[in-house]
Amino acid sequence: MSEKYGVLQQEDGVPERAIFIIDREGIIRYIDIHEMTEQPDNDVLFAELAKVEPARYAIMTARQKLEEEELPTGGVVLYCTRWCPSCHKARKWLAEREIDYVEVNVGTSGKAAEQIKKWAGGNRTTPTLDIEGTIIVGWDEDKVAEVLGI
Repeated sequence: MSEKYGVLQQEDGVPERAIFIIDREGIIRYIDIHEMTEQPDNDVLFAELAKVEPARYAIMTARQKLEEEELPTGGVVLYCTRWCPSCHKARKWLAEREIDYVEVNVGTSGKAAEQIKKWAGGNRTTPTLDIEGTIIVGWDEDKVAEVLGI
């Protein structure tokens, strides 16, 4: 498929990260291609999907409601995604030490995703921790232990 859609890198045979939105008639309505290390902007994708299927605009409305909610503060707040291996390590490390934390899924909270992009210099880096106002971008066990005083 990568070759058929023109997103196969010829030099190494690895596909690029590519998103195609194809309508019910089989017409390509949107193409997004970037480096494998780059994260696609979900807000842009939802807006494009809404153009293709306006009746499903309710998805965007539900997302906007999530964005209006306040982000948690105080204690340990873990901003992560369900699939991230480093987020898994962070959850396990915190659980093993019986440290209470609030988890915010940046995959479902646009407001959280935007906040961690600000903290991480424009990147959506997970996990990102807010420990009583001290921000740690990326999983750094030693730094987390230091900030927690353990």
